[in-house]
Amino acid sequence: MRSIWNGAISFGLVSIPIKLVNATESHSISFRQIHTEDGGRIRYRKVCELDEHEVTAGEIGKGYEEADGTIVPITDEDLAHLPLPTARTIDIVAFVPADRIDPLQMEHAYYLAASGAPAAKPYTLLREALKRSNRVAIAKFALRGRERLGMLRVVDDVIAMHGLLWPDEIRAPQGVAPEEDVTVRDKELDLADALMDTLGEVDLADLHDEYREALEEVIAAKSAGEAPPETPEPAPGGKVLDLMAALENSVKAAKRSRGEEEGGAEAAEAADGEEAEVRHLPRRKTTTAAQKEPAKKATAKKTASSAKKTTSTPKKPASTTKSTQSKKTTTTGKAATKKATAKKTTSGKRTA
Repeated sequence: MRSIWNGAISFGLVSIPIKLVNATESHSISFRQIHTEDGGRIRYRKVCELDEHEVTAGEIGKGYEEADGTIVPITDEDLAHLPLPTARTIDIVAFVPADRIDPLQMEHAYYLAASGAPAAKPYTLLREALKRSNRVAIAKFALRGRERLGMLRVVDDVIAMHGLLWPDEIRAPQGVAPEEDVTVRDKELDLADALMDTLGEVDLADLHDEYREALEEVIAAKSAGEAPPETPEPAPGGKVLDLMAALENSVKAAKRSRGEEEGGAEAAEAADGEEAEVRHLPRRKTTTAAQKEPAKKATAKKTASSAKKTTSTPKKPASTTKSTQSKKTTTTGKAATKKATAKKTTSGKRTA
């Protein structure tokens, strides 16, 4: 990769020679301006206002325009001798946790490459120190005619630098938030959480620029003399009248797209802007035939159980019982009579 800036990282008293390389590239399709009547290119020619002659890139320099219109020429040599320590140095001023950096401040990204073999040791030292500390370095550097703020962090085995906007370049978000007083219910937040969980995570490497692909198809068709592809019909939409229904339908749609089964309560149909339909459950009746039927079944069950017990332990007939009792009584009476007679006989013998 071609370097766009050469300098050094100032890490205390350690100086690390580096090369600055663009870490990103644009894949967007660019167009040329043409004359619509004949298709001719429209070009912008750089012409000197004094002699009205076209000039080349090598003849063009920089100049600062004063308030009265006077131009002060500024050469590359003037810029190279700026009374500034960061003219050719990335000067590290602090190390802070990564979450201290607001993403709004981030601009372009660059890779810092060690310049030459002697720079490998201090470069590796700074890289490993950043890894172990779990912090990022805040630095100042000069690029394209101005001093900038940068953040150094480790990407794989390379030190990367993100250009940062100065804090006073970040506009306050005043007047952007809704002015209406809106209350969000817990159930709505629960459904929003469920929708986020259903959508899940994504590998950013799987995302691609569909607009550029569609534009390439149009260009290929026009180049081959064919009609451009038709624009697909947009998904039908409607006015959202019920936020809860819209959230529930979103969760279901996300689950269907992932091949999961739909769960939860039935959501009301609100895709075409219709209000949600409410279905009332039937009231419970106090006394019904369906309620009496289980009671009858329970009674019949108890009767059958009692009958089963009676059958398993049969009782003796009543006549047999009475006969036995009578027999026992007769036997007992005879025994008593014999004892009485014997007693009397014994008594008579003693008298004689």
